[in-house]
Amino acid sequence: MMTPLALETADGPPVARAAGAAKIRLSGVADDRAMLRAAAELTRDLHTPNPAIYWTDFLLSAAIGYAALAGAMFLPTVATAVASAAVAVLALYRASLFIHEITHVKHALLPGFRVGWNLLLGIPMMLPSFMYEGIHTIHHSRTRYGTAEDPEYLPLALMKPWTLPVFLLVSLLMPVGLLLRFGVLGPLSWFSPALRRIVVGRYSGLQINPLFERRAPEGVFARQWRWQEAGASIVALTLIATVATGVLPLRLLLIFMGVISGVAVLNQVRTLVAHLWENEGEPLTVTAQFLDSVNVPTGILPLLWAPVGLRFHALHHLLPSLPYHALATAHRRLSAALGSESVYDRANYPALRGLVGRLAANTMKTRAR
Repeated sequence: MMTPLALETADGPPVARAAGAAKIRLSGVADDRAMLRAAAELTRDLHTPNPAIYWTDFLLSAAIGYAALAGAMFLPTVATAVASAAVAVLALYRASLFIHEITHVKHALLPGFRVGWNLLLGIPMMLPSFMYEGIHTIHHSRTRYGTAEDPEYLPLALMKPWTLPVFLLVSLLMPVGLLLRFGVLGPLSWFSPALRRIVVGRYSGLQINPLFERRAPEGVFARQWRWQEAGASIVALTLIATVATGVLPLRLLLIFMGVISGVAVLNQVRTLVAHLWENEGEPLTVTAQFLDSVNVPTGILPLLWAPVGLRFHALHHLLPSLPYHALATAHRRLSAALGSESVYDRANYPALRGLVGRLAANTMKTRAR
């Protein structure tokens, strides 16, 4: 049976809910067995990743991104360079988001993809996959999602209004942080166990929860971590050394860092609307986690700001192992089977603007308390 949901304002269609900032009471929401059963049964044939789709999409995105980055650096006019930089941000953003797939995919079904992604993009951009692997899976934990132990969750809707611009501003500084992490702190930590504990615990994950401290890697993952970190450190040290000696013009480094900033800001905006951020720290059922997450299934713009399947983020929380290229098909099947009045439909929202407005409105309510 479907479980009725308590809203702070009257129920309405998805557009009204997004614009009106109706807060969902997540605590105590029981699992919707019909939805969970349908999600499992209707997608049994969709769980195998297609290597041709993964490799083609990633390689094409990376190639366009790097070509546009070169254009941003060397095109003769400001207008063409800026336009090229915008293309570089969008393409490299899409290519970088395959890090999310790397954390979920069964690597035996996609041989060589993790290594290829790291060599071609993760290491050159100082974003090796170990920064996300081992972090993101905790976010999908049945008992940790939305709690203080979740590295990817902050109750932003319950925080003060100033936290939202600060949240975005931090992403602007990401390339500086990456240079410091891999060009200074990382290499120094190899000679200091005390510093190493800090670097591993605090500065080795793409996380938004400042209280989260990750554990040191073990086994096979530790070996992957070592070569990925070494590669990213070589890139960072090379950039620092070549700029310091005048081999690489500072202008080119700033353009490179500006593009990384653009990628980081775009991802941070997407993160703002990936969830409603309305959990107060309690463990939630799968259905409650789903309702605190967001699908934006229609329109052209979500293909740009939430690519690689991330416009179906709520559906992804129902079926985290589903390949990104299967999410649209799964969404169509579930929507048709469950209908427009279902719990499943309540996680569907029409646009980015309404979601940002909802989040901002909820922070203003927090200020008024």
